[in-house]
Amino acid sequence: MEKEIEFYCGLTPYLSCKDHLVSDESYEVMICDQYDMLVTSPVPVDLGYYYQDEAYISHTDAKKTMFDKAYQMIKSISTKRKFKLINGFSTEKRILDIGAGTGDFLSFFKSKGWEVFGVEPNEKARILSAQKEVLLKDQISEFENHQFDVITMWHVLEHIPNLSEYIRTLERLLTKNGVLIVAVPNFKSYDASHYKEFWAAYDVPRHLWHFSQASIEKLFKEVNMSVVEKHPLKFDAYYVSLLSEENKTGKKNIVSAFMNGWKSNQKAKKTSEYSSIIYVLKKK
Repeated sequence: MEKEIEFYCGLTPYLSCKDHLVSDESYEVMICDQYDMLVTSPVPVDLGYYYQDEAYISHTDAKKTMFDKAYQMIKSISTKRKFKLINGFSTEKRILDIGAGTGDFLSFFKSKGWEVFGVEPNEKARILSAQKEVLLKDQISEFENHQFDVITMWHVLEHIPNLSEYIRTLERLLTKNGVLIVAVPNFKSYDASHYKEFWAAYDVPRHLWHFSQASIEKLFKEVNMSVVEKHPLKFDAYYVSLLSEENKTGKKNIVSAFMNGWKSNQKAKKTSEYSSIIYVLKKK
């Protein structure tokens, strides 16, 4: 029998956060000491409702505002950097991207000769992806009889309700020498401690889990996988600070956001606690 990962062990209150995007509802963020992680409580029955907002930018190709245009430009730059990282790991070119959004990431890899596959639950995002000739499935179970040399999850793991089961699925879908790339926010970063309940990367209730570096190590150790490399996502400190300022004051406060993002990255040079971190994992 496979060992079940127990998350709900001695949960204690950490802080109360508000859903600033859709509902204005409040949620408790609880501490799970065993895994050095935080847990959103309660979990809404209809999670899909909380993604139904035009402001949820990863499901659109919007370029209406300066903010939209800046986001899309940074996304393009980030995709090229991610390609450079991943292309250095794999001799095989078969990739699965989970939470593929509108397909730009996979479209770029396809243009470089990779065989691409993706999962995206949002129908509108899948339609936009199909227009780029990248066809996405709506759930990971569609790939249960496949294996991949590279699996990527860019800010997706924190959204997964059935976390322990999903982690075991990731291990099964990965080839023996494959690479799993997971990027998640880090609640131990400076910007998280500075903005507290207004920190945009808590993003309750869409973010169900809030990870530290130790929690990623512990969770994947349960399925005999280990972190072999870590890389910071430095831009996230600025982006999250910008959204956090808006959560806190109702305004983007670009100067304050930039200064706090910069400070977060500077402090992380000593602590390694960046706002978001890319984890490169392999089977033991």
